[in-house]
Amino acid sequence: MTVPVLHAEWIKIRTLRSQAGALCAILLATVAFSALAGFDTEGADSDPLFSAFFGVTFGQIAAIAFGTTAVSIEFQGGALRLSLAAVPRRGRWFAAKLTAIALPVLAVGLATGLATAAVGSARLPELSTAECLRGMLGCALYLTLMALLAAGLTTVLRSGVAALGILVPFLLIVSFVVGDLSGNAADLLPDRAGQVVLHSRWDGTPGPWTGLAVTALWTAAAITAGAWRLRRRDA
Repeated sequence: MTVPVLHAEWIKIRTLRSQAGALCAILLATVAFSALAGFDTEGADSDPLFSAFFGVTFGQIAAIAFGTTAVSIEFQGGALRLSLAAVPRRGRWFAAKLTAIALPVLAVGLATGLATAAVGSARLPELSTAECLRGMLGCALYLTLMALLAAGLTTVLRSGVAALGILVPFLLIVSFVVGDLSGNAADLLPDRAGQVVLHSRWDGTPGPWTGLAVTALWTAAAITAGAWRLRRRDA
């Protein structure tokens, strides 16, 4: 991957207004819903860190939208053919695309984590500095992994609508239902495992950082499948 290729992919992303809106939505949705969760004092008592970072459940939808849109535009109007004509090595192009997705989400995720931790620590004095730091870093990494997971799935399906149609219902509905019914197996789902880092207490198998590692494995699998699909299919 070279700097000019990365710069070209970043230009594509930043010139789309919807992408800038998605990045803003990550921060706004996470902080707003986390602040609203502060009214649930019972939930805050049981798990203050997750109460402080509750909005990540909604902020991740914006991160997923960012990842899917950044890739799906390549499958519209023959854009991918032009991209691959400029960068014939598909692996290099795909790596640049993923980097151009990951870096802004990571930066916004860190800002989101900092703002959310500040709001949370102001209303939840029982939160320790170590918990706030873990939540801030975990928030940024989790959002980045979910954006990349969405990008990989979009590459496999060659459709942002299809990827969103799978991921959004899964995250908002299916994961919770399966989690209630399946016990420990559900703890290894990408969202449930990754969000352990945002909990003060957890009962499942993965811990905070091993949970993020599980999410990273899901993301790596989606990216690998996307790279395989990209190499096998014509532009």
